[in-house]
Amino acid sequence: MTHDAHTAPPATDQRFSALGLPPATLATLEQLGYASMTPIQAAALPIALAGHDLIAQAKTGSGKTAVFGLALLATLQRRFAGVQALVLCPTRELAEQVGAEIRRLARADENVKVLVLCGGAPIRPQLTSLAHGAHVVVGTPGRVLDHLSRGSLVLEALRTLVLDEADRMLDMGFRDDMAAVAKRCPKGRQTLFFSATYPADIAALGRELLREPKEVRLEEQHAPTKIRQRFYKVEEQERLEVVARLLEHYRPERTLAFCNTRERCRGLLGSLEARGFVALALHGDLEQRERDQVLVQFANRSCSVLVATDVAARGLDVKELEAVINVELTPDPEVHLHRIGRTGRVDQEGWAFSLAGPGEFGRAARIEAAQGSPLEWRPTTELARAAPRTGGSGGKASNTATAGPLVPPMVTLQIQAGRKDKLRAGDVLGALTKDVGLRAEQVGRIHVNPLSAYVAVERGVAGRALEQLLRLGIKGRHPRVRRL
Repeated sequence: MTHDAHTAPPATDQRFSALGLPPATLATLEQLGYASMTPIQAAALPIALAGHDLIAQAKTGSGKTAVFGLALLATLQRRFAGVQALVLCPTRELAEQVGAEIRRLARADENVKVLVLCGGAPIRPQLTSLAHGAHVVVGTPGRVLDHLSRGSLVLEALRTLVLDEADRMLDMGFRDDMAAVAKRCPKGRQTLFFSATYPADIAALGRELLREPKEVRLEEQHAPTKIRQRFYKVEEQERLEVVARLLEHYRPERTLAFCNTRERCRGLLGSLEARGFVALALHGDLEQRERDQVLVQFANRSCSVLVATDVAARGLDVKELEAVINVELTPDPEVHLHRIGRTGRVDQEGWAFSLAGPGEFGRAARIEAAQGSPLEWRPTTELARAAPRTGGSGGKASNTATAGPLVPPMVTLQIQAGRKDKLRAGDVLGALTKDVGLRAEQVGRIHVNPLSAYVAVERGVAGRALEQLLRLGIKGRHPRVRRL
């Protein structure tokens, strides 16, 4: 598969009328207040309308729904009531929003029927609606698969498959479900793939499901100015304490702290835990099972600080990482740039803090030469108290003296059942939302392994979730569940 990459340059003509859309569609866009195309629309719409497969990196609110909405509506045969477009979304709330937006875009044509199929809603009305026919189906992976297995949803006439917020669906454990749905679609379909981030697992899924896709990535999402660096001179005996003061002062939700040795990792972990931080370490002494659990907890936002060596962190890809701390400077300026490049991704700002002891100023000078701009040195005395600070940061909490302890927002539950027990991510999500009564937004990442599964839930409801899962079980079974 080849990739034809685009960085979404400014279009010379950002009017929708330049796309050759029907007059009725242009009139609808004008009525809906679509004055001119957003950057993602200007870059991606010509590709999608030309019938190419597409991978688009676009955040929520960028106007991506109009990209795939207009593309799928352009190919519909109104007189045929079979399903010709399918949009997969991670949550019921998003599916309903997308369905409503496609209906708005199609409102000039009363013959277009859009149907939303989501878990958590009664299935009987959905069966009735499908029996009467629909042109466009928007749904969550589990419920769509359910209808496919019942034979109530038939995709033989499908022209367009859309995966919306694909990275979020991966986070929720829907990879196998997405692949299973795609396999039920005609091979000659057009596939439109939207993701806010582009980690390795998203790239792999794209290679599996798309044919010679065009790529659109918005350059502004990765501007280097989103990483704010600060350097601090420290004495050796205060190095670990300064890390804690940085965390208390800036209060990032998730921090990756780099150490040069395993021994330093262990020392920092002990120091942070003694101060009440929820921290974990990643180093070469861990068994694979222990490493997996550490990575799951950090990705799930149930750990505030991950302490790691460069080797142990290789291949680690965590979205929305608010801060990186170089506990020690690395001798290699390229390694330094790679370390700090893990924060400030997508549309987030990030902090990169670096501590330099008496023997590390030569390393700092090499970093300065490599990046071609002077380093910003700050005194550690500014960290003595959590004074109010102006300007943006990657952290979500304010750094006031009364902010309280730094507590991760989520808790990870481990379920002693996995794919070999026929447990699916949708089963876990359904048990927590339908049976336990949590809202979908209170459930974070779901990761299903062959023998076990992990799910993140908001800290405030974790106790209830654990108690109810143990009491009610999951899909008629009662596996062991524990809090990591």
